[in-house]
Amino acid sequence: MNEEMILHPRPSAIVAALYTLRDLDIDVAILHGPTGCSFKHSRLLEEDGLHVLTTAMNESNFVFGGHDSLVRVLKKAEEMFQPELIGVVGTCSSMIIGEDMRLAIEDSGIGCKAIAVDVHAGYRDNTVGVILTLESAYKAGILSSAEFERQKRMLEAATRIEKEVGAASKSYIPPSKGDSKIDVADRLLELIAAGKKGVCVLNAKKETAFMFVDIMGAVNKVAAHAQIVNIANLDINVGLKKIRGYAAKIMDELAADGIEINNIIGGLDEYPVAGEKAAEVIKELYSDCDFAVLLGVTHAVPLAKYDIKTEIFSVTNGPRTVEPLKWLGHEHVVLEIDLHPKTMGATGIIPSEFGDTVLKLDALKKNHGLHRETGK
Repeated sequence: MNEEMILHPRPSAIVAALYTLRDLDIDVAILHGPTGCSFKHSRLLEEDGLHVLTTAMNESNFVFGGHDSLVRVLKKAEEMFQPELIGVVGTCSSMIIGEDMRLAIEDSGIGCKAIAVDVHAGYRDNTVGVILTLESAYKAGILSSAEFERQKRMLEAATRIEKEVGAASKSYIPPSKGDSKIDVADRLLELIAAGKKGVCVLNAKKETAFMFVDIMGAVNKVAAHAQIVNIANLDINVGLKKIRGYAAKIMDELAADGIEINNIIGGLDEYPVAGEKAAEVIKELYSDCDFAVLLGVTHAVPLAKYDIKTEIFSVTNGPRTVEPLKWLGHEHVVLEIDLHPKTMGATGIIPSEFGDTVLKLDALKKNHGLHRETGK
Protein backbone atom coordinates (compact mmCIF):
# COMPACT_ATOMS: atom_id res chain seq x y z
CA MET A 1 0.00 0.00 0.00
CA ASN A 2 1.46 3.34 -1.07
CA GLU A 3 0.84 5.72 1.84
CA GLU A 4 1.04 8.69 -0.50
CA MET A 5 -2.25 7.59 -2.05
CA ILE A 6 -4.49 7.92 1.04
CA LEU A 7 -7.21 10.29 -0.14
CA HIS A 8 -9.88 10.20 2.55
CA PRO A 9 -9.50 12.28 5.75
CA ARG A 10 -7.59 10.69 8.63
CA PRO A 11 -7.50 11.53 12.36
CA SER A 12 -5.21 14.33 13.53
CA ALA A 13 -2.12 13.88 15.68
CA ILE A 14 -3.07 17.08 17.54
CA VAL A 15 -6.40 15.59 18.61
CA ALA A 16 -4.65 12.35 19.58
CA ALA A 17 -2.32 14.37 21.82
CA LEU A 18 -5.30 16.05 23.53
CA TYR A 19 -7.01 12.72 24.22
CA THR A 20 -3.78 11.35 25.64
CA LEU A 21 -3.51 14.29 28.03
CA ARG A 22 -7.04 13.43 29.13
CA ASP A 23 -5.98 9.82 29.74
CA LEU A 24 -3.04 11.07 31.83
CA ASP A 25 -5.49 12.97 34.07
CA ILE A 26 -4.08 16.36 33.06
CA ASP A 27 -6.18 19.18 34.54
CA VAL A 28 -5.81 21.78 31.77
CA ALA A 29 -4.73 21.49 28.14
CA ILE A 30 -3.68 24.61 26.22
CA LEU A 31 -3.73 24.52 22.44
CA HIS A 32 -1.11 26.93 21.12
CA GLY A 33 -2.86 27.84 17.90
CA PRO A 34 -5.94 29.50 16.34
CA THR A 35 -9.30 29.29 18.09
CA GLY A 36 -10.73 26.92 15.48
CA CYS A 37 -7.98 24.31 15.73
CA SER A 38 -9.45 20.97 16.91
CA PHE A 39 -12.60 22.83 17.98
CA LYS A 40 -15.02 19.88 17.95
CA HIS A 41 -12.81 17.53 19.95
CA SER A 42 -11.86 20.26 22.40
CA ARG A 43 -15.53 20.76 23.21
CA LEU A 44 -16.02 17.00 23.63
CA LEU A 45 -13.03 16.76 25.95
CA GLU A 46 -14.43 19.56 28.09
CA GLU A 47 -17.54 17.40 28.56
CA ASP A 48 -15.18 14.69 29.79
CA GLY A 49 -13.71 16.96 32.48
CA LEU A 50 -10.59 18.29 30.76
CA HIS A 51 -10.35 22.09 30.60
CA VAL A 52 -9.20 22.98 27.08
CA LEU A 53 -7.97 26.54 26.44
CA THR A 54 -6.50 28.20 23.35
CA THR A 55 -3.97 30.94 22.81
CA ALA A 56 -6.12 32.12 19.87
CA MET A 57 -3.19 32.79 17.57
CA ASN A 58 -4.01 35.28 14.78
CA GLU A 59 -2.34 36.86 11.75
CA SER A 60 -0.14 39.06 13.94
CA ASN A 61 1.11 36.02 15.90
CA PHE A 62 1.93 34.23 12.66
CA VAL A 63 4.35 37.04 11.85
CA PHE A 64 5.65 38.20 15.25
CA GLY A 65 5.21 35.01 17.30
CA GLY A 66 2.82 33.85 20.00
CA HIS A 67 5.20 33.57 22.96
CA ASP A 68 3.56 36.33 25.00
CA SER A 69 0.07 34.98 24.28
CA LEU A 70 1.04 31.54 25.58
CA VAL A 71 2.62 33.05 28.71
CA ARG A 72 -0.61 34.96 29.43
CA VAL A 73 -2.82 31.90 28.94
CA LEU A 74 -0.59 29.77 31.19
CA LYS A 75 -0.91 32.35 33.98
CA LYS A 76 -4.66 32.63 33.41
CA ALA A 77 -5.09 28.84 33.49
CA GLU A 78 -3.37 28.62 36.86
CA GLU A 79 -5.45 31.49 38.20
CA MET A 80 -8.76 30.06 37.00
CA PHE A 81 -8.38 26.34 37.72
CA GLN A 82 -5.53 25.91 40.25
CA PRO A 83 -4.32 22.86 38.30
CA GLU A 84 -1.73 20.35 39.45
CA LEU A 85 -0.69 19.64 35.88
CA ILE A 86 -0.99 21.54 32.58
CA GLY A 87 -0.33 20.21 29.10
CA VAL A 88 0.61 22.60 26.27
CA VAL A 89 -0.07 21.20 22.81
CA GLY A 90 1.44 22.58 19.63
CA THR A 91 -0.41 23.06 16.34
CA CYS A 92 0.53 23.53 12.72
CA SER A 93 0.71 27.30 13.29
CA SER A 94 3.11 27.13 16.25
CA MET A 95 5.22 24.50 14.48
CA ILE A 96 5.63 26.52 11.28
CA ILE A 97 6.88 29.63 13.10
CA GLY A 98 9.09 27.58 15.43
CA GLU A 99 7.57 28.45 18.80
CA ASP A 100 9.51 27.36 21.90
CA MET A 101 6.68 26.30 24.19
CA ARG A 102 9.00 25.11 26.95
CA LEU A 103 10.56 28.57 27.16
CA ALA A 104 7.09 30.09 27.48
CA ILE A 105 6.33 27.70 30.36
CA GLU A 106 9.52 28.83 32.12
CA ASP A 107 8.80 32.51 31.49
CA SER A 108 5.24 32.22 32.80
CA GLY A 109 6.48 31.53 36.33
CA ILE A 110 3.52 29.24 37.09
CA GLY A 111 3.85 27.11 40.19
CA CYS A 112 2.31 23.89 38.88
CA LYS A 113 4.02 21.32 36.68
CA ALA A 114 3.52 21.74 32.91
CA ILE A 115 4.57 19.61 29.96
CA ALA A 116 4.85 20.65 26.30
CA VAL A 117 3.98 18.47 23.31
CA ASP A 118 5.55 19.61 20.03
CA VAL A 119 3.00 18.23 17.58
CA HIS A 120 1.23 19.22 14.39
CA ALA A 121 -1.34 17.70 12.03
CA GLY A 122 1.11 16.85 9.27
CA TYR A 123 2.09 13.40 10.55
CA ARG A 124 0.97 10.46 8.44
CA ASP A 125 -0.19 8.53 11.52
CA ASN A 126 -2.22 10.15 14.29
CA THR A 127 -0.65 7.76 16.80
CA VAL A 128 2.48 9.92 16.59
CA GLY A 129 0.59 12.50 18.65
CA VAL A 130 -0.02 9.93 21.36
CA ILE A 131 3.62 8.82 21.46
CA LEU A 132 4.92 12.40 21.61
CA THR A 133 2.58 13.17 24.51
CA LEU A 134 3.53 10.04 26.41
CA GLU A 135 7.22 10.78 25.81
CA SER A 136 6.79 14.25 27.32
CA ALA A 137 4.98 12.70 30.30
CA TYR A 138 7.77 10.14 30.71
CA LYS A 139 10.49 12.81 30.63
CA ALA A 140 8.54 14.80 33.25
CA GLY A 141 8.38 11.78 35.56
CA ILE A 142 4.63 11.33 35.17
CA LEU A 143 4.93 7.99 33.38
CA SER A 144 7.25 5.07 34.08
CA SER A 145 9.70 3.82 31.47
CA ALA A 146 7.99 0.41 31.38
CA GLU A 147 4.55 1.91 30.80
CA PHE A 148 5.88 4.25 28.12
CA GLU A 149 7.44 1.34 26.22
CA ARG A 150 4.25 -0.75 26.57
CA GLN A 151 2.13 2.11 25.26
CA LYS A 152 4.48 2.56 22.29
CA ARG A 153 4.14 -1.14 21.39
CA MET A 154 0.35 -0.87 21.48
CA LEU A 155 0.34 2.23 19.29
CA GLU A 156 2.71 0.72 16.74
CA ALA A 157 0.46 -2.35 16.58
CA ALA A 158 -2.62 -0.14 16.16
CA THR A 159 -0.99 1.67 13.24
CA ARG A 160 -0.10 -1.63 11.54
CA ILE A 161 -3.66 -2.92 11.85
CA GLU A 162 -5.19 0.22 10.37
CA LYS A 163 -2.83 0.03 7.40
CA GLU A 164 -3.34 -3.70 6.85
CA VAL A 165 -7.10 -4.14 7.33
CA GLY A 166 -8.55 -0.87 8.66
CA ALA A 167 -9.47 2.59 7.45
CA ALA A 168 -5.95 3.25 6.09
CA SER A 169 -5.79 0.05 4.03
CA LYS A 170 -7.04 1.55 0.75
CA SER A 171 -6.52 4.81 -1.11
CA TYR A 172 -10.16 5.76 -0.71
CA ILE A 173 -12.80 4.03 1.40
CA PRO A 174 -16.34 5.41 1.12
CA PRO A 175 -18.20 5.97 4.40
CA SER A 176 -21.07 3.57 5.02
CA LYS A 177 -23.93 3.32 7.50
CA GLY A 178 -23.67 -0.47 7.54
CA ASP A 179 -26.41 -3.07 7.39
CA SER A 180 -29.96 -2.64 8.67
CA LYS A 181 -29.96 -3.01 12.46
CA ILE A 182 -33.39 -4.67 12.36
CA ASP A 183 -32.33 -7.23 9.73
CA VAL A 184 -29.10 -8.05 11.55
CA ALA A 185 -30.84 -8.31 14.93
CA ASP A 186 -33.48 -10.57 13.36
CA ARG A 187 -30.81 -12.97 12.05
CA LEU A 188 -28.99 -12.95 15.39
CA LEU A 189 -32.20 -13.74 17.27
CA GLU A 190 -32.98 -16.50 14.78
CA LEU A 191 -29.70 -18.23 15.62
CA ILE A 192 -30.22 -17.76 19.35
CA ALA A 193 -33.79 -19.10 19.18
CA ALA A 194 -32.47 -22.18 17.34
CA GLY A 195 -30.15 -22.90 20.27
CA LYS A 196 -26.96 -22.09 18.39
CA LYS A 197 -23.79 -21.42 20.37
CA GLY A 198 -22.10 -18.05 20.17
CA VAL A 199 -19.14 -16.05 21.38
CA CYS A 200 -19.40 -12.35 22.16
CA VAL A 201 -16.10 -10.46 21.92
CA LEU A 202 -15.59 -6.95 23.29
CA ASN A 203 -12.41 -5.49 21.82
CA ALA A 204 -13.10 -1.83 22.44
CA LYS A 205 -10.91 1.26 22.57
CA LYS A 206 -10.98 3.08 25.91
CA GLU A 207 -14.24 4.96 26.64
CA THR A 208 -16.05 3.51 23.61
CA ALA A 209 -16.41 0.34 25.67
CA PHE A 210 -19.18 2.03 27.68
CA MET A 211 -21.55 1.65 24.72
CA PHE A 212 -20.17 -1.42 22.96
CA VAL A 213 -20.55 -3.46 26.14
CA ASP A 214 -24.27 -2.61 26.20
CA ILE A 215 -24.60 -4.82 23.12
CA MET A 216 -22.86 -7.65 24.95
CA GLY A 217 -25.39 -7.21 27.73
CA ALA A 218 -28.30 -7.32 25.28
CA VAL A 219 -27.03 -10.51 23.62
CA ASN A 220 -26.67 -12.19 26.99
CA LYS A 221 -30.16 -11.12 28.07
CA VAL A 222 -31.89 -12.65 25.05
CA ALA A 223 -29.83 -15.86 25.04
CA ALA A 224 -30.24 -18.94 27.19
CA HIS A 225 -27.85 -19.55 30.09
CA ALA A 226 -24.47 -20.87 28.91
CA GLN A 227 -25.41 -20.31 25.26
CA ILE A 228 -23.09 -17.30 24.98
CA VAL A 229 -19.41 -17.12 25.95
CA ASN A 230 -18.10 -13.63 26.75
CA ILE A 231 -14.57 -12.50 25.91
CA ALA A 232 -13.47 -8.94 26.69
CA ASN A 233 -10.48 -6.59 26.96
CA LEU A 234 -11.53 -5.44 30.43
CA ASP A 235 -8.40 -6.09 32.47
CA ILE A 236 -8.60 -3.64 35.40
CA ASN A 237 -4.87 -3.93 36.11
CA VAL A 238 -3.51 -2.72 32.76
CA GLY A 239 -3.04 0.80 31.40
CA LEU A 240 -3.24 4.34 32.64
CA LYS A 241 -5.26 5.00 35.80
CA LYS A 242 -8.19 6.61 34.01
CA ILE A 243 -8.51 3.74 31.53
CA ARG A 244 -8.27 1.11 34.27
CA GLY A 245 -11.12 2.95 35.97
CA TYR A 246 -13.31 2.55 32.89
CA ALA A 247 -12.74 -1.21 32.92
CA ALA A 248 -13.43 -1.50 36.65
CA LYS A 249 -16.70 0.41 36.34
CA ILE A 250 -17.89 -1.75 33.46
CA MET A 251 -16.93 -4.98 35.22
CA ASP A 252 -18.88 -3.90 38.32
CA GLU A 253 -21.98 -3.12 36.26
CA LEU A 254 -21.77 -6.40 34.36
CA ALA A 255 -21.46 -8.34 37.62
CA ALA A 256 -24.47 -6.52 39.07
CA ASP A 257 -26.40 -7.55 35.96
CA GLY A 258 -25.34 -11.19 36.36
CA ILE A 259 -23.15 -11.19 33.24
CA GLU A 260 -19.86 -13.06 33.51
CA ILE A 261 -16.76 -12.45 31.42
CA ASN A 262 -15.36 -15.90 30.68
CA ASN A 263 -12.03 -14.74 29.25
CA ILE A 264 -10.12 -11.47 29.83
CA ILE A 265 -7.87 -10.72 26.85
CA GLY A 266 -6.19 -7.45 27.89
CA GLY A 267 -6.89 -3.86 28.85
CA LEU A 268 -8.92 -1.17 27.12
CA ASP A 269 -5.80 0.30 25.54
CA GLU A 270 -4.63 -3.11 24.29
CA TYR A 271 -7.22 -3.55 21.53
CA PRO A 272 -4.49 -3.83 18.82
CA VAL A 273 -3.20 -7.08 20.36
CA ALA A 274 -6.23 -8.19 22.40
CA GLY A 275 -8.10 -9.02 19.19
CA GLU A 276 -5.49 -11.61 18.27
CA LYS A 277 -5.68 -13.04 21.78
CA ALA A 278 -9.46 -13.33 21.38
CA ALA A 279 -9.04 -15.28 18.14
CA GLU A 280 -6.55 -17.61 19.85
CA VAL A 281 -8.96 -18.23 22.72
CA ILE A 282 -11.83 -18.97 20.34
CA LYS A 283 -9.68 -21.36 18.30
CA GLU A 284 -8.52 -23.21 21.40
CA LEU A 285 -11.71 -23.32 23.46
CA TYR A 286 -14.74 -22.38 21.38
CA SER A 287 -14.01 -23.47 17.80
CA ASP A 288 -17.44 -25.11 17.59
CA CYS A 289 -19.25 -21.78 17.94
CA ASP A 290 -21.99 -21.17 15.37
CA PHE A 291 -21.72 -17.38 15.44
CA ALA A 292 -19.53 -14.61 16.78
CA VAL A 293 -20.60 -11.12 17.85
CA LEU A 294 -17.60 -8.78 17.60
CA LEU A 295 -17.77 -5.34 19.24
CA GLY A 296 -15.42 -2.35 18.96
CA VAL A 297 -12.23 -2.58 16.93
CA THR A 298 -13.50 -5.70 15.22
CA HIS A 299 -11.04 -5.71 12.32
CA ALA A 300 -8.35 -6.48 14.92
CA VAL A 301 -9.98 -9.88 15.66
CA PRO A 302 -8.46 -12.10 12.91
CA LEU A 303 -10.86 -15.05 12.88
CA ALA A 304 -9.98 -15.97 9.27
CA LYS A 305 -6.28 -16.14 10.13
CA TYR A 306 -7.07 -18.89 12.67
CA ASP A 307 -9.39 -20.66 10.22
CA ILE A 308 -12.39 -20.05 12.47
CA LYS A 309 -15.46 -20.63 10.31
CA THR A 310 -18.46 -18.99 11.92
CA GLU A 311 -21.15 -16.44 11.08
CA ILE A 312 -19.83 -13.03 12.09
CA PHE A 313 -21.85 -10.12 13.46
CA SER A 314 -19.61 -7.05 13.63
CA VAL A 315 -20.45 -3.75 15.35
CA THR A 316 -18.21 -0.74 14.68
CA ASN A 317 -18.36 3.01 15.20
CA GLY A 318 -16.33 3.94 12.11
CA PRO A 319 -18.19 4.67 8.85
CA ARG A 320 -14.97 3.96 6.93
CA THR A 321 -14.40 0.61 8.64
CA VAL A 322 -17.66 -0.91 7.39
CA GLU A 323 -16.34 -1.74 3.92
CA PRO A 324 -13.02 -3.20 5.17
CA LEU A 325 -14.99 -5.46 7.52
CA LYS A 326 -17.06 -6.69 4.58
CA TRP A 327 -13.82 -7.38 2.69
CA LEU A 328 -12.66 -9.45 5.68
CA GLY A 329 -15.76 -11.64 5.35
CA HIS A 330 -17.89 -10.26 8.19
CA GLU A 331 -21.39 -11.14 6.98
CA HIS A 332 -23.24 -8.62 9.12
CA VAL A 333 -21.76 -5.18 9.86
CA VAL A 334 -23.64 -2.66 12.00
CA LEU A 335 -22.61 0.95 12.59
CA GLU A 336 -23.26 2.69 15.90
CA ILE A 337 -23.50 6.29 14.68
CA ASP A 338 -21.85 8.98 16.83
CA LEU A 339 -20.84 6.42 19.44
CA HIS A 340 -17.66 8.22 20.44
CA PRO A 341 -19.26 11.61 21.23
CA LYS A 342 -21.96 9.82 23.20
CA THR A 343 -19.40 8.04 25.39
CA MET A 344 -17.37 11.14 26.27
CA GLY A 345 -17.72 11.83 29.97
CA ALA A 346 -19.50 8.52 30.55
CA THR A 347 -19.67 7.24 34.11
CA GLY A 348 -21.43 3.98 33.32
CA ILE A 349 -22.74 1.75 30.55
CA ILE A 350 -24.65 3.71 27.88
CA PRO A 351 -27.56 2.27 25.85
CA SER A 352 -26.73 1.47 22.22
CA GLU A 353 -28.99 1.52 19.18
CA PHE A 354 -28.18 -2.06 18.20
CA GLY A 355 -28.54 -3.37 21.76
CA ASP A 356 -31.91 -1.64 22.02
CA THR A 357 -32.97 -3.12 18.67
CA VAL A 358 -32.04 -6.64 19.80
CA LEU A 359 -33.99 -6.33 23.06
CA LYS A 360 -37.09 -4.76 21.52
CA LEU A 361 -37.23 -7.16 18.59
CA ASP A 362 -36.81 -10.11 20.96
CA ALA A 363 -39.67 -8.86 23.13
CA LEU A 364 -41.84 -8.38 20.05
CA LYS A 365 -41.13 -11.90 18.82
CA LYS A 366 -41.85 -13.43 22.21
CA ASN A 367 -45.11 -11.51 22.57
CA HIS A 368 -46.14 -12.61 19.10
CA GLY A 369 -45.43 -16.24 20.00
CA LEU A 370 -47.42 -15.91 23.25
CA HIS A 371 -50.40 -14.51 21.34
CA ARG A 372 -50.37 -17.50 19.00
CA GLU A 373 -50.21 -19.98 21.88
CA THR A 374 -53.06 -18.37 23.82
CA GLY A 375 -55.12 -17.79 20.70
CA LYS A 376 -55.29 -14.04 21.31
